[in-house]
Amino acid sequence: MNKLVATTLESKFTLYDLRTQHQTKGFSSLTEKVPKGSTLWCVRHLPQNRDVFMTSGGGTFHLWKYSYPSSRVKADDEDKQNVGVMGTVSLVQNVTLSTQPICSFDWNADKVPQSQVIGSLTSNTF
Repeated sequence: MNKLVATTLESKFTLYDLRTQHQTKGFSSLTEKVPKGSTLWCVRHLPQNRDVFMTSGGGTFHLWKYSYPSSRVKADDEDKQNVGVMGTVSLVQNVTLSTQPICSFDWNADKVPQSQVIGSLTSNTF
């Protein structure tokens, strides 16, 4: 696996390419904001295809696909060291399942692309 996704409270996720690390600039990355923003609680890559991943937050699932650039590295203009080049992500599908945030999700490793929702946050008032 050469990609890492981190979710945030601001309806965004950051995707890092861990293949090439520059000495001062670090790993290349891109940040994407999800439509109908809410806190993103979870992200999971499809085990059978690491370019497909799902984010969940605010009761909604977003299915994303990563597309590689034509060249994954280039020489930095300043010091001529290799620096990573990010591709693009595109939203494939989204669906709202709940009015409450979904905090856990997992893919079925045996059956493509089945999944299950593990947990949901609820707000009970007494």
